[in-house]
Amino acid sequence: MALFEYFPNYIWNLSVSIAMESGAQIGEIIDMCQPIKDAAASGADAGTPAFMKQWAAMGDKLVDLAAEDEAKGRLISASNKLERAALYLITAERMQGHGHPGRQETYAKALATFEKSTKLGKINRERVEIPLETGVMPALYTRAEGEGPHPVVVYCNGLDSCKELLYWSRLPAALARRGISTLCVDQPGSGETLRLQGLPVDPHSEHWASKAVDWLEARPEVDPKRIGMTGISLGGHFAPRAVAYEPRFASGACWGANHNWLEVQHKRMKREGENPVPHYWAHVFWAFGATDMDDFLAKAEGMNLNGHMDGVKVPFLVTHGAQDRQISVDYAHDCYNQLVNSPRRELKIFTAREGGVEHVGADNMAYGRDYIADWFAETLGGNVA
Repeated sequence: MALFEYFPNYIWNLSVSIAMESGAQIGEIIDMCQPIKDAAASGADAGTPAFMKQWAAMGDKLVDLAAEDEAKGRLISASNKLERAALYLITAERMQGHGHPGRQETYAKALATFEKSTKLGKINRERVEIPLETGVMPALYTRAEGEGPHPVVVYCNGLDSCKELLYWSRLPAALARRGISTLCVDQPGSGETLRLQGLPVDPHSEHWASKAVDWLEARPEVDPKRIGMTGISLGGHFAPRAVAYEPRFASGACWGANHNWLEVQHKRMKREGENPVPHYWAHVFWAFGATDMDDFLAKAEGMNLNGHMDGVKVPFLVTHGAQDRQISVDYAHDCYNQLVNSPRRELKIFTAREGGVEHVGADNMAYGRDYIADWFAETLGGNVA
């Protein structure tokens, strides 16, 4: 099992594969990618304006087609098109360097398109805002099927994802079928919280994760004794850390183990391993609110889980792709081995036998999605049948 490798560089192929796993149509992918295939040969960073032009144009076309459906009263069809339009606009935006012309406008259009898709399609997700010490944490709340009160999972971003991509991973839908609600958050340093409020990454994820628990505990349809947490990619730092320091979490999991992300940065300076996005160093400086490399490394000092995992005293699942080109599978073993106080710990390495071998299963998210959903069903009292 491998990524769909249309381009001659990993970063562009990763974005395309994530889009495909998030609901893109292969014909639209080809139409967007064919005109920019040559641009990709000049490197992951250089051709990104051409990438945005093609992907945003497809998003705009789908918005127009959706308007035609809406005029005929075909709201479900309109929502389906708007869903893909928002996906293509978000993909276009996240490939650009910080401050690139048109990036802010593309993001604003993506959010508006996503919200309209939710409304027209009556999709099971609600945009909510969770108060933080400074600002708010926007989130998407997906309700479980069946009678409550229900368990719920807080689901956080990686370095360069957003709550919409979390929703499109279809983990919220998989959990809802199992009787579990999901709160997909744009935590500080990601999504709206970074782009619209300028709030940087907080390595001490329990600060904002605890605010999510506070918000959930006030909801009558939530069982406050059955709240779990997971995270994808760099969320493999945030989720384990939060579960270690927030005792109200009853279970945890990570979709990709980012056990020592600070060490990964030193490796990337030596060009070891692949980057997740173009313009990588500009992105991490922005996400951490750093002015230069020294400032960034100082602010990223806390991005290391060594010495913290003994604080996890609830069931915890570590998953990782065997052929992850960004984050070594060794970090998954480190995380698992240090869960010495977890009453039920599990390590799942996805291999070529099933797929999901690339970073966070970008080659096939189905196996990670189902495995994590079943884990929470078993540890939070959901259902698997």
